[in-house]
Amino acid sequence: MISQRSQFQHHYAKFWPLNRIVLNILLDGGLAALAALFACWLAAPYGSQPHPLWFALMGGVSLVVGGLPFRLSQQYWRFSGMPDLLGLAGASFSSALLLSTGVVWAGLSLPTVAFPFIDALVLLVLLGGVRVFHRLAHRAGGSRPDGQSVLLVGSDMAADLFIQLAEHGKHMNVRIVGLVGADRPQTGHRIRNVPILGCLDELARVLAQMDTAGQLPEALVVLDPDCRGRALSQMLDVAAEYGLAVLRTPAMMDMTPAEHVRLQPVQPQDLLNRPQVPLDQVGLDRLINQRSVLVTGAGGTIGSELARQIARHAPACLVLLDHGEFALWRMDVELAECAPDIMRKVVVADVRDEERVNAIMAQYKPDLVFHAAALKHVPIVEANPEEGVLTNLHGTRVVADAAARHGAAAMIVISTDKAVNPFNLMGATKRAAEMYCQALDVQARASGRPEAMRCITVRFGNVLGSTGSVVPLFQRQLERGGPLTVTHPEMRRYFMTVPEAVGLVLQACVRGMSCATGTEMEALLRQGGIFVLDMGEPVKIVDLARQMIRLAGLKPDEDIAIHFTGLRAGEKLYEELFHGRETSVPTAAPGLLMATPRVVEMDEVRNAVDQITAYARHGDVCAALQALRRLVPEFDHNPNGDVRALAPAPAPTPAGANPPGAVQDGQIEADGTEQMAP
Repeated sequence: MISQRSQFQHHYAKFWPLNRIVLNILLDGGLAALAALFACWLAAPYGSQPHPLWFALMGGVSLVVGGLPFRLSQQYWRFSGMPDLLGLAGASFSSALLLSTGVVWAGLSLPTVAFPFIDALVLLVLLGGVRVFHRLAHRAGGSRPDGQSVLLVGSDMAADLFIQLAEHGKHMNVRIVGLVGADRPQTGHRIRNVPILGCLDELARVLAQMDTAGQLPEALVVLDPDCRGRALSQMLDVAAEYGLAVLRTPAMMDMTPAEHVRLQPVQPQDLLNRPQVPLDQVGLDRLINQRSVLVTGAGGTIGSELARQIARHAPACLVLLDHGEFALWRMDVELAECAPDIMRKVVVADVRDEERVNAIMAQYKPDLVFHAAALKHVPIVEANPEEGVLTNLHGTRVVADAAARHGAAAMIVISTDKAVNPFNLMGATKRAAEMYCQALDVQARASGRPEAMRCITVRFGNVLGSTGSVVPLFQRQLERGGPLTVTHPEMRRYFMTVPEAVGLVLQACVRGMSCATGTEMEALLRQGGIFVLDMGEPVKIVDLARQMIRLAGLKPDEDIAIHFTGLRAGEKLYEELFHGRETSVPTAAPGLLMATPRVVEMDEVRNAVDQITAYARHGDVCAALQALRRLVPEFDHNPNGDVRALAPAPAPTPAGANPPGAVQDGQIEADGTEQMAP
């Protein structure tokens, strides 16, 4: 029975367009027949009339034939517009001429010389009127006077499109009460009978007037997909004063079919004022296509996104390495679904196991190695210092040495802003790992061997929205009714979305592998320069918490409290992206900067890493910390989470001047510290 029904539905759907055309022909033909009789009566109400059946038949046939060049039978009445009206006019006059010619050819006389014009006008009114009535009836059925009242915010073009979608969408249960446009001169005009109440700068005034008149909407709908950052935050603040929800439309390409358009809540990443940075897709294809790529920490936040983006560029083989079985399995299943044609190898291994890592490198001989494996949660590394040293420092050296030994063309090391003037052990170990990779790359360049491995370090701050980060943490706390916990009211962090950070990491690899000899960037790279991602402005964590509360439709400090818990071990209020002795150098790639090098000789850094690793293996934490301080003299350990006197938070830097940048595999806690699966 089910099979027969599905076959019937298939055949019905197959012939439905033909059925619609036949129905249009019958309806238009009937209207043309009535128009012919009525026009004949209008032309000569007291004269002799031709046989009505014959004349009606001639009228219907003449419209069917006259409408062929204008594709009248293919019109969709529900979406009739100006082009359709022009087609109706052409078809009406063609039909009237054909009918008049037929009457004369049959040896009959026309009721009057003006008959063709009268017939054309009557026909146009009937055909157009029926279509307009049909559209208005459909619109009236979809207006939903009891739907959610919304105030649109955005440009007139976007508003026009949204209003059309609201009229035709079966699931958009909204009632549009007005528009706040982009330009002041638009105020007072109407778009599809929706009044323009003001411009964006007047949103507070518009809402105040609507509140006084008792016409306050239930929600604001943001139409502009580029409305982000500070502008969106200000809009949320105004909406919060009146208890309004703030929704936004999907991207233009996602707005069809109209029946399935859904308004979406504002996402936390929309609060970041970050324009989309174009990536060199051709360069990425050239870098990755048909090459063997290994990703360490492939189950973590950055590692998994690296695997996703690398898979889009068709590597010959993608090796996923992680010591967490479940995270690795999950990533493998995802890639099997989204990139089934890519050869994948799943490897469970610890980057600290030198013999195992060397065996893996010898077996797969990767051309590119992306090293994202690390321990990055600051308080946990403080509580487990030996593990932090062995994973972040010794593990990085093991991977780098093995990659160089087995012929990798490049190794890309993921670092963190916490490596700059570190207050914690995690940041100090990452800075030491940076130093080792810098020295390794300088040594390789000095050797003069073109095949020597390029070691590229990329530094960035926190990633937004990852598992265990501040956004999911705040969401869980909101679901429990609060409070939201923040460590300090002045805590600030740099944020970037995971896909954006990984895209720029890949972009840094392209630049590092293809920079022209003699350029400033090539000279910096030869000296151990570090790529730094442009992170934009730092975000105050307590402000992010308040906006998250507003996004939930609640009021901060009234509906949901915010508690300050105090700094944790190893934390500082402000993160930095450049050391005082590092100058920010712009690159030709948008979103990428370079830090001028601070390099230690290879023998010195290798001996220091050997010493630190030996102390960590023997559990001598004090000796390991002392040796780490000698290697990283700016390491100012803050094991008790004291609020220390710091320089003021970094001020926003003008474009191209010295902007910040750097994100790591990390996720972030409510205070902005990173945490992620190694």
